[in-house]
Amino acid sequence: MPTALVTGVAGFIGSNLADALLDRGYNVRGIDNFATGREQNLKGLHDAANFSFHEMDVRDADTMADVSTGVDYVFHQAADSSVPRSIDDPVTTSDVNCTGTATVIDTARKADVDTVVVASSAAVYGSTEQFPKVESMPEQPESPYALSKYYTEKLALQASDLYDIDTAALRYFNIFGPRQDPNGDYAAVIPKFISLMLDGERPVIYGDGEQSRDFTFIEDAVQANIRAAEGDATGEAFNVGTGGRITVNELVDALNDHLGTDLDPVYDDPRPGDVRHSHADISKAREHLDYEPTVDFATGLGRTIPYYS
Repeated sequence: MPTALVTGVAGFIGSNLADALLDRGYNVRGIDNFATGREQNLKGLHDAANFSFHEMDVRDADTMADVSTGVDYVFHQAADSSVPRSIDDPVTTSDVNCTGTATVIDTARKADVDTVVVASSAAVYGSTEQFPKVESMPEQPESPYALSKYYTEKLALQASDLYDIDTAALRYFNIFGPRQDPNGDYAAVIPKFISLMLDGERPVIYGDGEQSRDFTFIEDAVQANIRAAEGDATGEAFNVGTGGRITVNELVDALNDHLGTDLDPVYDDPRPGDVRHSHADISKAREHLDYEPTVDFATGLGRTIPYYS
């Protein structure tokens, strides 16, 4: 029975990933410092006999060394993952994401971990007009967050050349689903809009609403992580998306349909650092990870809304 370490396990993606690994028969160790993770995401995990939780920070090398001992796979999900917050506070974002990743990888290779899978982001591509985004394109990070994710993945991929460890970086494209935090100024668009519209409030769109996103259901992000860890590919970055795109205006229309509401959005000035279009080419992940999206956008929304209502 393999042992997995999930960093950021109290977060949206980390907690869903831990659930799936437990279902797969793994022993799972989870760590989180609750800077953005939520205790409520751990409720089901605490009931599992083969799950252990450690409240700690990934930047603490000594405790990272302790929890990495005897681990087969590391899934590094811990991050400060907001573009606007990174612009307001680039120091914290850079410290958490860059120093944290370096510490995770260094302790993993010293502990003879087999594979480290790190969470990167479609934000590394920037606002180039070319889409869909292909992994061979030059990266153009336009925010401290995007720059920190560029560093995260480059550090991980370099480790596969320097050390006896397999690595993969997953460039997430707008992952959504149950457990995503709907609160605060930095909340992701889907949970924030659902929460507002359930309360009868009009959602705020920054820009004209014609910006598009490759909204990807959490189940497919989890699938990609497991395939990357258990497969043979190493030293590579992969897009994790659906290969489609939805405008933010279309998102509001879809939510009105699902919720039975008729709420027009409020439009505000575009936010600095936000990319115009995000659309993944997933052919590389299909070829090397046998990755295939299984949940379309409409189905994903239908499975997400009940969590917030």
